[in-house]
Amino acid sequence: MIKLLEEEEDIYKATRALKAMAHPLRLKILCVLKEDELPVLEIVEQVGSSQSNISQHIDILRTKNIIESRRDGNKILCKIKDTKILQLIANMQMIFCSQH
Repeated sequence: MIKLLEEEEDIYKATRALKAMAHPLRLKILCVLKEDELPVLEIVEQVGSSQSNISQHIDILRTKNIIESRRDGNKILCKIKDTKILQLIANMQMIFCSQH
């Protein structure tokens, strides 16, 4: 039998993460990051939106503790903070993405 979320804190964490990821651009950002640490400009290129728009969504993901960022010279590098988010994205990919 699959163990479902039982603790209030676990339910809150899951809900917060899912809400943060529930926007197409934010999910795309997470899919681009995968296990990498990438500069914001590379994320912008891969996602295909304006830098200001991507930065706003990165800020939301950072506020929700989904990603973290650091400055390296004049670049801002971002990466997914929690490996559980990577597992969640991998599971979503298996379920929702067409196989090639």
